[in-house]
Amino acid sequence: MRVAIVGLGLMGGSFGLALKESREDVSIVGFDHNEKHCAEAIKYGLVDEIVSFEEIKKSDLIILAIPVEGVIASLAALTDIGEETTIIDLGSTKAEIVEHTPTNIRRNFVAAHPMAGKEKFGPEAACDDLYAEQTVVLCESQKSGKKHLERAIEIFTALKMHIVYMEDAKEHDLHAAYISHLPHAISYALANSVLKQEDPKSILALAAGGFRDMSRIAKSSPHMWSDIFRQNRENLLITITDFEKELIDAKEMIQEEKWSELEAWMQNATTLHKIL
Repeated sequence: MRVAIVGLGLMGGSFGLALKESREDVSIVGFDHNEKHCAEAIKYGLVDEIVSFEEIKKSDLIILAIPVEGVIASLAALTDIGEETTIIDLGSTKAEIVEHTPTNIRRNFVAAHPMAGKEKFGPEAACDDLYAEQTVVLCESQKSGKKHLERAIEIFTALKMHIVYMEDAKEHDLHAAYISHLPHAISYALANSVLKQEDPKSILALAAGGFRDMSRIAKSSPHMWSDIFRQNRENLLITITDFEKELIDAKEMIQEEKWSELEAWMQNATTLHKIL
């Protein structure tokens, strides 16, 4: 099977490594507008060959591991692929993508969101176990052709991922805003709140596990995450408003010295991990 990966950063590069590790019957070609990424992808063995965008159309499977706007543009440029070619995107939001998927290739297309990642980015950050034992959401899969959906399931199963189906892309985007996009916004805000102090180095000298855990994802790619925030703007604003309310409630309990209420508020929060 010939697999083409568009976008050779963390997600695309890790996909190539994982596929090589799990399947012996694949040849992997790559495409990226960033020439440095192309060179590093070959250096680190993420793909077997770099090809032009036109050449990727000859593949059995095309993986779009690029920002949402790039996915939409790529789908518009892939309307002349063959009926047997499957396209899978790895975007963090889905509503805009499925809405802009050209009608004539909708059956070829599987909208997927692997709930995987790390704070480092670029080809050098790629690893062969990024996707293993993680969840992948397949959105509006009822609109994908049977063969193409089966191929996607086969691939994600080979990568040892847990598959979840959501038939409403807008619902997916709201859920993603709470569990993924809001935590990134909070982490960036926490990092900036410390950096704006008069002597941030002295503060950071005291940093322990809690701060490091909370601020870790603020090292994630600003280019990628600003794109995600833009695409999921309305849902992210809803989650930020909800978070602000909780923070204001905590502030008021502390100001008014309502310690028993504050403890109960904290106790309620600990029940989240019973669900997880």
